[in-house]
Amino acid sequence: MARQLRPGVCARLASILAAAALPIAVSAAAPDQVSAPATGAKRPKICLVLSGGGARGAAHVGVIKVLEEYRVPIDCIAGTSMGALVGGAYASGMSVPDMEDVNARITVERLFKERPPRQELAMRRKIEDFRNFLGPEVGTGGTANLGKGLVTGVQLETVLRELSRAPGYHRFDELPIQFRAVATDLVTGKAVVFSEGELANVMRASMSVPGAVAPAEYNGMILVDGMLTSNLPVDAARAMGADIVIAVNVGTPLLKREELNSILGVAGQMLSILTEQNVQASLASLKPTDILISPELGDYSTADFNNLPKISPLGEAAARKVADRLAQLSLPPSEYAALRKRQQVAMAPDLRPVDEIRFNPLAHVNPETAKAVMETSEGKPLVQAQLDADMRRLYGTGDFEHVNYRILEEPGKRVLAVDAVEKAWGPNYLRLGIGLSSDFSGAAYFNVLASHRRTWLNSLGAELRTDLQLGFNNSLRMEFYQPLEVKGRYFIAPRAAIGQDQVHFYSGDQRISIYNIGTRIAGLDLGTQFIQYGELRVGIEGGTVIPEVKTGPNILGLSGTHYAQGGIRSLLRFDRLDNANFPRQGWAAELELYDSMTSLGAAADFDKWHVKVATAYSFGDGDNTARVNFVAGGKLGSNPLPAYDQFQWGGFLKQSGYATGQLVGSSLQFGQLVYFHRIVRGGIFDGSYGGLSLEAGRYGNPLVPGNPSGVLKSMALFVGPDSPLGPLYFGYGRAADGQGSFYFYLGRPL
Repeated sequence: MARQLRPGVCARLASILAAAALPIAVSAAAPDQVSAPATGAKRPKICLVLSGGGARGAAHVGVIKVLEEYRVPIDCIAGTSMGALVGGAYASGMSVPDMEDVNARITVERLFKERPPRQELAMRRKIEDFRNFLGPEVGTGGTANLGKGLVTGVQLETVLRELSRAPGYHRFDELPIQFRAVATDLVTGKAVVFSEGELANVMRASMSVPGAVAPAEYNGMILVDGMLTSNLPVDAARAMGADIVIAVNVGTPLLKREELNSILGVAGQMLSILTEQNVQASLASLKPTDILISPELGDYSTADFNNLPKISPLGEAAARKVADRLAQLSLPPSEYAALRKRQQVAMAPDLRPVDEIRFNPLAHVNPETAKAVMETSEGKPLVQAQLDADMRRLYGTGDFEHVNYRILEEPGKRVLAVDAVEKAWGPNYLRLGIGLSSDFSGAAYFNVLASHRRTWLNSLGAELRTDLQLGFNNSLRMEFYQPLEVKGRYFIAPRAAIGQDQVHFYSGDQRISIYNIGTRIAGLDLGTQFIQYGELRVGIEGGTVIPEVKTGPNILGLSGTHYAQGGIRSLLRFDRLDNANFPRQGWAAELELYDSMTSLGAAADFDKWHVKVATAYSFGDGDNTARVNFVAGGKLGSNPLPAYDQFQWGGFLKQSGYATGQLVGSSLQFGQLVYFHRIVRGGIFDGSYGGLSLEAGRYGNPLVPGNPSGVLKSMALFVGPDSPLGPLYFGYGRAADGQGSFYFYLGRPL
């Protein structure tokens, strides 16, 4: 990577003069009729310069398509932002049809959906998905801090790796086509021209739009979009020895006065002014022998990533307007075919073993713990897919705002340098959430949530978590999570909780009593983490349960009595779902066993089991999903479950049509088949869905006489988005016995 451009094009003067001496006007005939220049003369070095412009940069693909039609040789490429993305893909050997195929599959959601694949998250982070938190976490280190951009760019890098046909670390002079990408050093304000690196990471640094995508950190620099300093990097092309520059400018025009009506419009205009100034300087440096292509892109904006296939043809149209100039540069068919064959040879990544894996200095995270997350190790050949997965797993721990890597060739050793950037707003975090449901018949439930995490309290990664819930159900829970060794596979976790749940009891479809069930529990768990797969806990706990009647008769005969608790609780869970709210692939399972023992202070001896299984499979174009859920529980042995510790079910997607919590019994078997279709992609939502749920359940020994028994059947229809507030449902449920209800639900029903 060079911070300053190499000087000089004087040595190319003879070639430029030769190119200028070509016929000034050539008829824009069909490409196969274009007359090629004489092959005896040394041809000029032609460099393609691609500007930034966000989604408007899809026009670059259309321009390249026309260059290929006219057999114009491209010897080097310099690009900024979206120009670096398209240019890097083409320079690394990707064909125009392949780029068009990628364009057709790119959406705002696919580029900027914040989280990495959920399967790669650490299990402790996955568990948080089952509580209805909204928005990003906020740092609480003295002052509330947020991230450096609306998105971190991790998902963007996933797409960029797909675009790069040269995985791994490379010198860009050795790519099939010589390449340079431009970013901006946020500290010095100077352009940074990349001449080497991991191509996907370089592309990402070049298109880190300030405020939208978090800056990239590389070799001690904080890098943002190159548009601020060199949006049309003609000078980078000259430094590579370009005799002729073909410059493609897709920059966004300035907003009109009437469009400057918001803070976002004003901020965007400021960036556009800065960009336009350096673009004009680049345009002024063009020579008579250079070619400028300026696609007419109308109202397409930098954010129109859902319309890339419509933007690309506008680049074709612009390139055809200068077909006479392009024809002068055409090579004979056989010579051009040989050139393109060489340029499309896939580069093998340098996968030689590394002698050392080195993390950049970290303030909180133990580098040895971070290294233990990786499967790549010293002394063994690098595996590109494994290395990419390592970066995703590191990011999935939740400790870093960005993770990257470089290969360093030092005297006597080869180093894999991991640039793991700790969250600037950490290591203490606050998240807020909300839950709301209504069946439009007087039963409404509302809870607000707050969760605070203090992380890296010691070198092994100890964490203190506090969860507060207020509303229909109130609780305060605390857990101190202490890993027992560097790899974090084993842990000990003391915990305590107090709470009060409001429970409604029904006879038939009529509510007859409301109880407040108070709990005070303390426990100590020992366990093991299966990293991103699952968790096993076994612990001892004790406390009290205090049922009290709030309204209605004391049907349980328990009001005001303190019931001592004491027993051993075991919990095994796995989670490989791609989404906790509307999963489209994967599976999850959970098994809980509780052995209540009078020898440990409990009021009664009994054994209880509870299991949940969920699977999801998408088909067709991926927008159709079938999901199967199974929930069951009961007692083990002959001792009955006490009235305060039975299974409660019913409500939206939990035997729809029945009231929330209407079904209470000593055993539970519930099966559900859900089909849902994604009816809207992207936007401010992760997606919007419409679906159907078919349900059947059996509830043994109803606690309240008159409650439904036997096999119960029900169904539900619903629509709703996976919104920034959480999954939001509007639905209707109906039971086979005629009970039915409309629902509004914010949160996860099941």
